[in-house]
Amino acid sequence: MKTVAFVPIKLNSTRLKNKNILPFGIPGHEKPLLQYIFEILLKVKNIDEIYCYSSNEQVKKYLPLGIKFLVRDKYLDGDKVTSNELLYYFANDVHADNYVLTHATNPLIKSETIEKIIDSVVSGNHDSAMTVQRIQDLMWINGKPNFDPANAPPTQDISPIFKETYGAICLKRDIIINYKRRAGFSPAFIEVSEVEAVDINTLEDFSFAQALYQYLNR
Repeated sequence: MKTVAFVPIKLNSTRLKNKNILPFGIPGHEKPLLQYIFEILLKVKNIDEIYCYSSNEQVKKYLPLGIKFLVRDKYLDGDKVTSNELLYYFANDVHADNYVLTHATNPLIKSETIEKIIDSVVSGNHDSAMTVQRIQDLMWINGKPNFDPANAPPTQDISPIFKETYGAICLKRDIIINYKRRAGFSPAFIEVSEVEAVDINTLEDFSFAQALYQYLNR
C-alpha cells in the first residue's frame, strides 16, 4: 500500500506576501518557512514519497533533500482554488493508495500527529482522517443557541463540535478520484493542541507562530 504526501506551494500569496519563503525560526538560524513542513514530513515513518506541488520551479532551491518536485498548472495558483481541486489534480498526476495533504503554513505540527492520521486510514477503519480541535462551549449557530438559555449546562455536558485545523488530512484514492471530496464518509478526527493548530495566513499569525516557536525551542 503506497502513501504519498504533498505540500502545495505558491509564491504569490495575497494576505502575507512571500509567506512560504519568509525567514522563520531561531534568530541567526532562520530557514524559509516552507522547509519546516518538509522536514517534519521526512520524519514521518509511514510515507513513501513526499512532493512539493508548485507551478514555480524557483521553489526547488528551498527544498530539503528527499523531496520531489512536481510542477502543477498555474490555474491552481488562483485564490479561489479549493483543496478539493488540489487533491484531485495531484491524485491524477501521482498514483497512490492514500494521500496526505498538508501546508507550509503549519510549521508546529508534529510528525507523530501525521503518523496517527495516516495510520487511521491505512488500518481500514476510516476512509479519511484530519487534524481537528474540539470546541465544547456555549455557542450560537445561525442565531440559535446550542444550549437552553434558561438552563445553561456545564460546558463539559455540551455536545462537542470538531473544527478542522488544516494541519493535515489523509484520504483514500477512491474518495478523491471518484467522489472529489476532501473528507470521506467515515472520517477519523485526530485532536491537536493549540500549538499544533497554529496556521499562518497573516502577518499577525506569522509573528505569533515565530514567537511561539522561539519560546518552545529557546
